[in-house]
Amino acid sequence: MKNYFFAFLVVIGLQSFAQNKTIAAGEKLVYTASYNMSGILTDIAQVKMETSEVKTSKSTLLRLKCTAATYKKWDNFFKIRDLYESYVNPKTLTPYLYKRDISEGGYYKFMQYKFSHKTNTVHSNRKKKRGDGTIWETNKTIKFSPSTKDLVTTLYSIRNMDIHKANPGDQQNLTVLFDNEETVISVRYVSKETISTNIGRKECYKLAISMQSSNVLKGSNSNLIWLTADQNKIPVYAKFKIPVGNGELKIDSASGLKY
Repeated sequence: MKNYFFAFLVVIGLQSFAQNKTIAAGEKLVYTASYNMSGILTDIAQVKMETSEVKTSKSTLLRLKCTAATYKKWDNFFKIRDLYESYVNPKTLTPYLYKRDISEGGYYKFMQYKFSHKTNTVHSNRKKKRGDGTIWETNKTIKFSPSTKDLVTTLYSIRNMDIHKANPGDQQNLTVLFDNEETVISVRYVSKETISTNIGRKECYKLAISMQSSNVLKGSNSNLIWLTADQNKIPVYAKFKIPVGNGELKIDSASGLKY
């Protein structure tokens, strides 16, 4: 089950672009996460994606926040309380600060990135729980490519893609900084498809996702996402395959949308 919700985030986080035309403060998307248990797809957790405005002494930033929590009846089996968030420029979605704070069935890890875009370096702070319950901490400086983003920033930047210009089969690679390493993700446009969701029947862009040199996602056509084919481009449905099984993410509600 470890990396379960990282897989969810990978499936719905794809690309970064220069201008943010889609994401505004005050948006809230709520999902049900399901996992195949003994051959039955079972609802096990709630996932939320929220945006808010944050004012600092020097500027105004956009906070991009994603949380995952198992429903109470599953907490005794495998309790998950995960937080992923990024503080970005609201016009360009350029990240300045990224945090990942996860607690999954006794496994705990904290990761923080402070971006310096002038030098293309990240100051990384990592904390992890040992088997005896004590915490060990490491700090390091990492060089990154100008196009590399953190996971949460790419998660929201996908919705600024010009998908309407793509042809079925078009594919693009992108790079995400995760656990102090740059990971390559391939994105392929499949087709347009109309599906029924909890927020209505939606015409969607269907995309296939795969990861190079990783055991988080399996198969080149097993990880799919459906984005609404409108100005908001919100993810309404996703399905994925990981080494220990497969699952789905289905939208429950969407509020505070820009359009």
